[in-house]
Amino acid sequence: MDGTRQVGPDGDVTARVLARCALLAAVGAVVVLLIALGEGSLAVVASGFVVLVVWAAGAWWFLAHRGALRLVGGLLTVAAPIGLVVLFAYHDLWPTALVLFLCWGAALALARAALRRVRPSGANPAVPATRPVRPVLIMNPKSGGGKVGRFGLVERAEELGARVVLLDPAVHADVAALAREAVAGGADLLGVAGGDGTQALVAAVAADHGLPFLVVSAGTRNHFAMDLGLDRADPSRCLDALTAGEELRIDLGEVAGRPFVNTVSFGVYADVVQRPEYRDAKAGTALNLLPDLLVGEGVRRVDARIEGGSVAALSAQQALLISNNPYGSPDDLESGGRRARLDSGLLGVTGIRVEGAAQAAELAVRGAQATGLTVLTARRVEVTSEEAEIPVAVDGEALRLPTPVVCTLRPGALRVLVPRDRPGVAPTRQRVDWRQLATLAFSRGTPDSGRAPDERDGRDRDVQDQDAQDRDGQGRDAQGRDGDGRNGGGRSRA
Repeated sequence: MDGTRQVGPDGDVTARVLARCALLAAVGAVVVLLIALGEGSLAVVASGFVVLVVWAAGAWWFLAHRGALRLVGGLLTVAAPIGLVVLFAYHDLWPTALVLFLCWGAALALARAALRRVRPSGANPAVPATRPVRPVLIMNPKSGGGKVGRFGLVERAEELGARVVLLDPAVHADVAALAREAVAGGADLLGVAGGDGTQALVAAVAADHGLPFLVVSAGTRNHFAMDLGLDRADPSRCLDALTAGEELRIDLGEVAGRPFVNTVSFGVYADVVQRPEYRDAKAGTALNLLPDLLVGEGVRRVDARIEGGSVAALSAQQALLISNNPYGSPDDLESGGRRARLDSGLLGVTGIRVEGAAQAAELAVRGAQATGLTVLTARRVEVTSEEAEIPVAVDGEALRLPTPVVCTLRPGALRVLVPRDRPGVAPTRQRVDWRQLATLAFSRGTPDSGRAPDERDGRDRDVQDQDAQDRDGQGRDAQGRDGDGRNGGGRSRA
C-alpha cells in the first residue's frame, strides 16, 4: 500500500461535482456577507467578534481571579451570548445570519466530502486476526462506577473462553506484574476492563511480548476506547473481538519509561489532579486552585524542547499537553477532541501561555493562530523546569517525576484486537485545502494526492501482513490441538 486511494471514473465525476457545489456554496456565503455589508449590517460580522472577545475576557477573569472580578467575569460570560441574541432580534438579522451559516456549513461539508474521495483515508488499517486460544483479561470491578458487574463482563468473558483476573478493590495490585505472570503462564492475549491508566500498564507488557491487546471500555471516560472506535455505552461488545476480531497496529507512548496511551500533562492540570480532593469535587477544586496556578504565587512554568516532526523550543508554558498521536486542531470543533489516527509515529504537542484577558480574547478569536497557543508534532519531547521534581498527569493519573522528563513514542509497538463492528469509528476528517479543491473542480482528472506525509513505508505493511499470516497458521495449529480453541475459561482474584 502506498497510501493513495484509487478512484474510479464514477468517483472522479462525483468528487468534481461535490467540489463545484462546495465552491458555489462558498461563493454564496461571500455574496450574502457582501449584501449584508452593503445594507449597513456590519453588525453581522462585528458583533460576533465583539461577543467572542467579551466572553473570552470574562472567562479569564472568572478562572484566574477571586472575589468581585470573578463575579464580573461570570456575568460577562453569561451576558455576552445573550446580548448577541438580543442584538440579532432587534435588528432583524436572523435571516441573514442563518443563510450565511447554512451556506458556509454546506461549503465545508461538501468540500470535505469531495476531498475524502481523492485523499488517503488516514484511518488505522486493520488486518484479519485469529481467535486467541488462551486469553487473559484483568478486570477492575470498581472502574467506571462498577461497569464490570453491571454489564456482566466476567461471565461474558468466561463464556468466550477467557481467564479473568478480578482485582480486589481493597488491595493495591501491581497490574503489570499480574500481566507478566499471565504471559509466563501461556497467555496469548492480554486485555483490561478498566481505566486508561491501567490499560496503558498492561498494554506495555503486551507490546514487550508481541501479544495482542484487548481494550474493554469499562473506565469512566474511556478516551482510548473512543479513539479506537469501540462502543463506550456497552463495554460487553468489546468482547466480541475474542471470536470475531481484527487487529490494529498502533503506537504506544512512553514518559520517563512509563507507558501512556492518551496524554501526559504538565503545568496547571497536573497541579490540580495532584490534590486529594480533586477526585470527589473536580470542578470546585479546579475553580479554587486556578487563580493561584494562573497568576498567583502557585504559578508553575515548564519549558520543552521539541525534536523530530517540528523542531522548536517552548518556554514558560502554563500548560503543556503531550499526546500519543496528535488530537484534532483546537479550533476544529468537528474533531470532537479525538485523534484521527493512532499510528502516525508522532507525538502531539500543545502548549498554552496566557497572561491576561487580552491574550485569552486573542486565543478565542484566532484559535490555533494565537500567540498564546502552540500546536506542534514531535518524535521526542524533553520537559524541563527550575524544580528538581514536577507534578505530571499520565493518562489522568497524578505522579511526580524528576526533571528533565522525556516523552517518546514506540511506533507500531502495540497490536490491538478490536471487534469488526465498531460503532464509534468516526468518519475520516479532512482539512479543507481550497486550492486543491479548485483544481479538482475544474480539472478532468483527479489531482495527485500523493503519499500521505506520515504513511509508513510499504515494507512495514509487508512485514505486518507476513506476521498476520504466521499468526493465522499458529492459531490453526493451536485450535487443531485444543479442539474448539477455548481453554475453558476461569477466574482468579488478585
